[in-house]
Amino acid sequence: MDFGKMANKAKDALGQHGDKVSDGIDKAADMAKSKFGDKADKIDDVADKAKGFLGGDSNRGDADRGDADRGESNK
Repeated sequence: MDFGKMANKAKDALGQHGDKVSDGIDKAADMAKSKFGDKADKIDDVADKAKGFLGGDSNRGDADRGDADRGESNK
């Protein structure tokens, strides 16, 4: 299986349906907050970062990856 082709297909799908994925992230965050309300701030942060990955916003989702995308450890 060609990982590059699979990754490109996933990117295309997110480009076409990013709004639905973003809505799903919001719904999942709401459900998590209903179960773990005392962690609402962290849940919102994670949801924002996940949506940042969708939009390619390097100030949100990508910021905490460090050098992980180059295979280097950020520990």
